[in-house]
Amino acid sequence: MKPRQTRKINIGSLVIGGDAPIAVQSMAATQTQNLEATARQIEILEKSHADVIRIAVDSEKDVEALKQLRDRFPDSIWSVDLQENYKLAPLVAPWVNKIRYNPGHLYHLEKDKTIREKVQFIVDAARENGCAIRIGVNCGSIDPDYKERYKEDEIEGMVRCAVDHCQMLDEMGFENYCVSLKDSDSAKVIDANRRFAKERPDVPLHLGVTEAGLPPEGIIKTRIAFEQLVSEGIGDTIRVSLTLPNEEKGQEISVGREILKDISEGRFRSVPKNFLEGLNIIACPSCSRVENDKFVELAQDVRKMTEYAEKYKLTIAVMGCRVNGPGETDDADLGLWCGPTRVNLKKGEETLGSYAYDEILAQLKKEVDQLILERNGALEPS
Repeated sequence: MKPRQTRKINIGSLVIGGDAPIAVQSMAATQTQNLEATARQIEILEKSHADVIRIAVDSEKDVEALKQLRDRFPDSIWSVDLQENYKLAPLVAPWVNKIRYNPGHLYHLEKDKTIREKVQFIVDAARENGCAIRIGVNCGSIDPDYKERYKEDEIEGMVRCAVDHCQMLDEMGFENYCVSLKDSDSAKVIDANRRFAKERPDVPLHLGVTEAGLPPEGIIKTRIAFEQLVSEGIGDTIRVSLTLPNEEKGQEISVGREILKDISEGRFRSVPKNFLEGLNIIACPSCSRVENDKFVELAQDVRKMTEYAEKYKLTIAVMGCRVNGPGETDDADLGLWCGPTRVNLKKGEETLGSYAYDEILAQLKKEVDQLILERNGALEPS
């Protein structure tokens, strides 16, 4: 492993960057306002020795829930995900150790204000409360301006967005920040983080393959990216994003530590060139934005139902919420994003319809069969 060159930052009592150990984190998958369920998630992650626990907050009711949870877990190191509501920053900052904002979500509110004004608002809240910041750039929700300017190279759009936001924080005199550049494609994660690290080797990086999906494939996709980057000295904290039942969420931590241990001891897993040439199922790891707990079960059912198509080069995305679901299914051949009672089915960027949870698998199978026929002329018998 090459030594890391990043500066050190503080997330509460935790130090990341430089020669500090690579921190392993995860995220509560429950509705934040469901206090018992979220407390159970925190207990599971604490027991698994998570260095940082991330919780999503999207309303003032979520903030109130966060306060109550903090009373029960005073010593946990928490990161909060602001989702689309950056205005909550000063309300949540007193209760957490790090604030994560997505540059691609800042345009939603107060369109009369500039992005810089909104970033300053977040920075002021973080500075006043001693919080770190993560600039979280995501492939499925790239800032529309960067998406338009870099149509021919989406990776460069992500990198340029991250670099520009770093410059803003630097100019505001705020240095206690890190960056993440995430995609569901391991190769794109590797490319984006290499490009960013070359330009800003001083900034700590949070690594992750977003929507890696179900084990074991999700673990393999994540391992591919981490083995390449961490061995090059890139990466200061990691998240393994797996689609798991809530009671098994601690597996994200144990898998992350196993991968890091293997890398440090020189154990690398070779991956055949054709590993992702067949059926590729992308699924998000679930979080408090998920409005129906059937999402994880649906992802598992999709994988089982499509086993007959594993030899065909198809990408199916199964997303759990309306925040990232619509955008993050655009690049898939077929995409499902889940609402409270209906599942929305897409073919690329085209919306095909909305179906009940007990109807969607049959409709998805029809679309899978049709795509196979269009591309191959026939569906081989299973």
